[in-house]
Amino acid sequence: MTHKPLVLSGMQPTNTLHLGNYLGALKNWVRLQEQMPCLFCVVDMHALTQESGYAKPADLARATREVTAAYIAAGVDPARTPIFNQSRVPEHGELAWIFNCVARLGWMDRMTQFKEKAGKDKERASVGLYTYPVLMAADILVYKATHVPVGEDQKQHLELARDIAAKFNNDFAVPDFFPQPEPVITGTATRVMSLRDGAKKMSKTDASDNSRINLTDDADAIAGKIKRAKTDPLPLPASKDELKDRPEAENLLNIYAALADQDRDGVIAQFAGQQFSGFKTALADLTVAKLAPITAEMRRLLADPAEIDRILRSGADRARAIAVPIMDEVKKTVGFVT
Repeated sequence: MTHKPLVLSGMQPTNTLHLGNYLGALKNWVRLQEQMPCLFCVVDMHALTQESGYAKPADLARATREVTAAYIAAGVDPARTPIFNQSRVPEHGELAWIFNCVARLGWMDRMTQFKEKAGKDKERASVGLYTYPVLMAADILVYKATHVPVGEDQKQHLELARDIAAKFNNDFAVPDFFPQPEPVITGTATRVMSLRDGAKKMSKTDASDNSRINLTDDADAIAGKIKRAKTDPLPLPASKDELKDRPEAENLLNIYAALADQDRDGVIAQFAGQQFSGFKTALADLTVAKLAPITAEMRRLLADPAEIDRILRSGADRARAIAVPIMDEVKKTVGFVT
């Protein structure tokens, strides 16, 4: 069986999206929708594994709409590409239960993200956090998606999805029923690090708001955060070799290159030997110029939550048109009487 190309990806509606989400994912989603069919979901079911998603239902609903607005403002076209929240498509949960019965504890015990997120007190972690990767596999395979844009921290989960697909196909003697989804690695994806620590990824959950540039920040907030971004006492490097052991300098140069759609070597040549004060001013101006239209469009969209809900309903209807027939076949395959 040859599976038709289809991209599936999504983000959690926990806290505000930031520059790293834009440069590392959203910007590339916009390109991907020009290359093959895509589905982009707001993974609100996954959000319940986080304290910020579970404890405050009103905040989860608000964040779901905000993430939807960010997708659209960044350039994802809901007329072309379905955008929906995961919980509107019940087939995600149905397939996740079946996959819970296919996956093995030994596989789950190897998932490093659970160990990192659960910390030392894993006995208090939710079962949902433990089985998060199984739901992620269902998110992908309920549409028989063939391509998944993933960051480094999700590669292991995609490998698990491939293992689950292969075991299901083998256990139920349905060769190639589910595809082996491939990671989408784009040369333009940028790993954006914290503005306070160049060794840490920019994160929605970092305690310091100054560590990230939120997509909802205004021009003054953006300029202030970049001005306060951690650097070192040396001038900007004259070559990439001089970036060794200078993570903060490398991060700011990477951000400038990604926003300007330039090669990093060209940016290094442009600012070689200059002081960070002047470079930060240029970076702040560029960041504001690129993000201001996105922020303005997000605000316009969020002023009409009913329209966002309509987009999510429409996207879910189109997603279910794909998922329901696949799930019907899954139910027949495992022996459910339908």
